Amino acid sequence: MTFDPGGISALRPGALFSLEGRSVVVTGAAGGIGRWLAGGLGAAGARVLLTDVDADGLAEVRSVLDDAGIQSEALVADLCDDDAPERIVGETIARFGALDVLVNNAAVNRRMPILEMDRGTWEFITGVNLRVPYFLSQAAARVMSERGGGAIVNVSSLSAVYALEQISVYAPSKAALSNLTRVMALEWASSGIRANAIAPGFMDTPLAAPIWEHPDRRRWLLNRVPLQRPGKPDELVAACQLLASEAGSFLTGQTIVVDGGFFAGGRWFTPDE
Repeated sequence: MTFDPGGISALRPGALFSLEGRSVVVTGAAGGIGRWLAGGLGAAGARVLLTDVDADGLAEVRSVLDDAGIQSEALVADLCDDDAPERIVGETIARFGALDVLVNNAAVNRRMPILEMDRGTWEFITGVNLRVPYFLSQAAARVMSERGGGAIVNVSSLSAVYALEQISVYAPSKAALSNLTRVMALEWASSGIRANAIAPGFMDTPLAAPIWEHPDRRRWLLNRVPLQRPGKPDELVAACQLLASEAGSFLTGQTIVVDGGFFAGGRWFTPDE
């Protein structure tokens, strides 16, 4: 599906999944997955604050959402700045009057062997993938609790439970995010805040390009994924709409895996045999 107004309109769900009147924040909204999650939540009726460090990317996404009739605002921000959580929450309330749903989507990775990992890269990856959602969720939860509740959706990864070479920082950061999701659910349930996660499988995104462009890795993955193809970012939208809306009102502390059957097991033969 192409990321254009027509593709976004095709994501409009039924009444049970409606986010009409809700205000949503999506981090990493200029990225391959973030733009689709933002579009999908907007298609469900939400007003969407798009935030990313990529100003040009945000402008592109906002233009598409505007053409699709979705109300959105763009906020260029370095999520690693100490004041970013309060700034993002404050801007959302200033522009929309409320904050109902937070989608912690922003993530980074640097593939390298453990023996080559330096502290600066380690701190960068863990900062974006764990520290940012931790403190942004903290700031958001304070506001949500005053309004009687809300929803937090963290974007985790299969790497949270399935180890691969050269992701010695990315994988632990996603494992921590999945576990953090469960702790959030426990601590904030009494405030009406639900916290869940989506664990995408191997998706066709710029972040995963080094995997799909490598012939041996591609062959191995196609043998492990029963649907025999990479996932598409728009295929994550329904799970996010579920977790953000009243359709998922009794879901909290869960991680929904969207992986084309990867965890169902492998096959004996490669697809071309």
